[in-house]
Amino acid sequence: MSNSVTIRVPARLHLGFLDLNGDAGRRFGSVGLPLSEPETVVTLSRSGETIVEGSESARASEHLSTLCRHLGIRGQHHLVVEQSIPSHAGLGSGTQIALAVASALRTLHNLPLDIAGDASLLERGGRSGIGIASFEDGGVIVDAGKHDRGGPPPVVARLPFPEEWRVILILDHSGHGLHGDAEVAAFRSLPPFPAAGSGEICRRVLMGVMPALVERDLPAFGAAVTAIQMLIGSHFAPAQGGVFTSKRVEMVAHGLNEAGAVGIGQSSWGPTGFAFAPSHEAAAKFVGAVQQTAQDGIEIKIVKGRNSGAKISSTRLDLVGS
Repeated sequence: MSNSVTIRVPARLHLGFLDLNGDAGRRFGSVGLPLSEPETVVTLSRSGETIVEGSESARASEHLSTLCRHLGIRGQHHLVVEQSIPSHAGLGSGTQIALAVASALRTLHNLPLDIAGDASLLERGGRSGIGIASFEDGGVIVDAGKHDRGGPPPVVARLPFPEEWRVILILDHSGHGLHGDAEVAAFRSLPPFPAAGSGEICRRVLMGVMPALVERDLPAFGAAVTAIQMLIGSHFAPAQGGVFTSKRVEMVAHGLNEAGAVGIGQSSWGPTGFAFAPSHEAAAKFVGAVQQTAQDGIEIKIVKGRNSGAKISSTRLDLVGS
């Protein structure tokens, strides 16, 4: 019997949708990558009364209550959100905290994990399946989108992200991306995505992103990611004010590109932007070239891609006399 469970779940980059058109029977589909940081970290233990503490405590408490009702668990718990991925930044914070709480509760009570089922119960993964897939395992993930008949988006490819490559994150702490009702309204207001554009994105993924990962060809990988990002960003521009949600992030991203970084873009609705570098040393050089021009509120971080999913650790009760 577990006495305490700690779950560490990764933020993820959303590199682009495959098919916003959906006339082939599946809509959305995604390419994404979990990151070494930031992470959401939650610890759940048994308690005499239910206490929820830390950042995102309101959302975590709601998830805990929903899951306890669903699973028929009547015991009390102490839930601490020790770290959390920045919310509404395009890094998948909502899905990860939901799955972290769900998996902590199941592990604590010796119940089998049900990642897809819990995601559905907690209303996560409605469009992209990358967040759910990132919890399960790492690497660059391709999901095939939601089918007309329902069900979670199936993962159709998962390729290791080269260990020496680095991701440069551009965080704008003064803004946030579209979410909730505003996100729904944005999707409704946009015109249909051209089928030819969806075909081009799929071609860039299959003939660009995937072979570049296998061959460790960063320039080819970056060129494919940038092309996908420009197609997606141009479509969403009327709703988010441009190809990038944050003009400050856009300026830094282009500066990084001029310094030698590749694959610039925005994760989901942003405002977080990104670029890729062949090594930590190269990434540090690129960041150094733009650091002085970054405006207040902009943070630039060098992180790794993550080739593993969530990390679960637990402590056990020692039952004296058993």
